[in-house]
Amino acid sequence: MKKILLSILLINLQLFSLQIGETPPSVSIDGKNGGLIAGGAWESSMINNKVFVMFYVDPDKKDVNEEFADALKKENFNHSNFASLAIINLAATWKPNIIIEAILKKKQKKFPDTIYVKDKKKVLVKEWAMADDASNIVVFSKQGKVLYFKNGKLDESETTKVIQLIKDNL
Repeated sequence: MKKILLSILLINLQLFSLQIGETPPSVSIDGKNGGLIAGGAWESSMINNKVFVMFYVDPDKKDVNEEFADALKKENFNHSNFASLAIINLAATWKPNIIIEAILKKKQKKFPDTIYVKDKKKVLVKEWAMADDASNIVVFSKQGKVLYFKNGKLDESETTKVIQLIKDNL
C-alpha cells in the first residue's frame, strides 16, 4: 500500500513540476495569496514576449544566487526583449511580511525593470512544485516555455551556460 501511495505522489509531483520545453500551468497570485509589490495580481500569462529569468526565493536564501544575479546585471540585456522576475516566498520565513514588503518596495524603486511579486501562501510551491525554503532559478522563452530550471546555487559553469542560453533565445 505504501508503494502505491508513493507512486501516486511521485506521478502527481511530476504533473505539476516544471518541464524543459513545456509551458507551465497557468497560475495567479493575488489577494490573500500575495501579488505584485506595485499592487494587483500577478499572472503567469505575463511571462511572454520576452525572455524571462525568474527567481523564486525564500527571503532567508536571498543571497544564494547573488553571483548569478550580478552576472545577469553585467550583461545589461535590452529590456525590450529581456525581463527579470523576483517572486518572494513569504511563507518560507520567520521574518515579518511587513518588513520584507517594505524592503521589496524599495528594491522595486531601485530596480524598476524587475517585477517583484510576493507569494504569501506558497502558491508556486504547490502549483509548480518549486522547492520550498530555497532559491529557484527558471528561464522562460519568449513563448513562456521553460528553458532552464534549477533549485539551489548555480556554480560558475552553470551561470555561463544560462547566460548563453538567454543570449541564444533573445
